Amino acid sequence: PAMWVIRDKDSTIYLIGTVHLLRHETDWDSSKVRKTVAESTELWLEVANIDDDFTLTPLVGQYGVDLEKPLSSKLNATQRKKLIQVAATYDVPLQSLELIKPWMAAMMFTVLPLQQAGYDQSAGVDRVLKMQAEKEGDKIFGFETAEEQVRFFAEMPESDQIAFLEQTLSEAEKGTAQLVKLARAWMDGDMETIGNILVNDFKKETPALYEKFIVQRNIAWSEKIEEILKGSGVQQIAVGAAHLAGPDSLQVQLAKRGIRVERY
Repeated sequence: PAMWVIRDKDSTIYLIGTVHLLRHETDWDSSKVRKTVAESTELWLEVANIDDDFTLTPLVGQYGVDLEKPLSSKLNATQRKKLIQVAATYDVPLQSLELIKPWMAAMMFTVLPLQQAGYDQSAGVDRVLKMQAEKEGDKIFGFETAEEQVRFFAEMPESDQIAFLEQTLSEAEKGTAQLVKLARAWMDGDMETIGNILVNDFKKETPALYEKFIVQRNIAWSEKIEEILKGSGVQQIAVGAAHLAGPDSLQVQLAKRGIRVERY
């Protein structure tokens, strides 16, 4: 997979883009990745406790449920039709969707096609790296908390949530071919293809969401990385591959701060 490195006189930071779900049989743990894991004493993820369902479940209940206004009543006729079609494709009872907010439905239909194609969160790159870091006794940090991530979605205007859902339903209709292409591009370090799949359409079709979920977070993370560089040692940073592709990538934001990022 594609990796980058940042160095100064007393620090080395390795950057790797992750895919949050993969098939268990995917062989990606190359010697290059193993070397950076062994060297580093800190692992930085988007969220440190990515596997803590005990924390996440009540957050979803708090921010993702709407008991007063059914989901279908928030959609126009075309959107409702698409929801019905995609729900049928993935055997999701419509009644179970009525109690959740549009952003939560969008997240559901982001994950379902992957799961049905044999992709699993427990095989995701960030979780595998975390397990390896724990075995080595490394410190594990997160750029964000689980609640912050949930609130990114929950605090969007309803119109943006619906746009997010509509985009997700369109992607789900395409089936698994795109997902397989993405996984292959990630394994091959093909950032151009990753950018085309994960970034370009997102930026074009829902620019407000792209600004919120990619650009603003990359800016915040670049600020944090600048702070990390003021210290010393070897760190590994693993964030979603979409954040390391395209014109507003984390590398671009770091360059604006005068931080040189090299392909590793």
